[in-house]
Amino acid sequence: MEAAVVQPTIRVAGLCGSLRRASYNRGLLRAATEICKDSIGGMTIDYVDISALPFINTDLEVDGTYPPVVEAFRQKILEADSVLFASPEYNYSVTPLLKNAIDWASRPPNVWAKKPAAIISAGGGFGGGVAQYHLRQIGVFLDLHFINKPEFSLNAFQPPQNKFDIDGNLISPEVKKRLKEVLLALQAFTLRLKDGN
Repeated sequence: MEAAVVQPTIRVAGLCGSLRRASYNRGLLRAATEICKDSIGGMTIDYVDISALPFINTDLEVDGTYPPVVEAFRQKILEADSVLFASPEYNYSVTPLLKNAIDWASRPPNVWAKKPAAIISAGGGFGGGVAQYHLRQIGVFLDLHFINKPEFSLNAFQPPQNKFDIDGNLISPEVKKRLKEVLLALQAFTLRLKDGN
């Protein structure tokens, strides 16, 4: 009798580019965390709070070290197997909050390098789709490896408008199904990169 092969648990760092209490993007990240707990074995999402990071300033770098809150953030990214970005769109780009976190983690040594990643977003218009393309461009320089499919951008304001509750929690079963497909793709891609394929 052969022993069952146990896949290692994939640790995903979840980052949200919104500070708003009832943010739909934060709601997507919460839903993704629950989906992993409930129906995807071998993968967990750890929410990484980026709200306390100081605005990037190289004057804060002393002898190759960073402020303690930045060092702690960088360590969380370094220890993660992959990254899930929940990114709202501001003026066709990522939010200042998210860009600040990206920039801190890219300082030497770049802790984003060789990480698999995925992007989810909700908002008006294209549902954050243009910001996703900009984030992918940033990722090229950072050596982040984004999954290509499925893409996930959600216009939260088009009918049916009951995708989120008043607290920003995702309540749409159809959207949760799409979100699960992204998570499964991220899991498969992460395992593939870990195996060197």
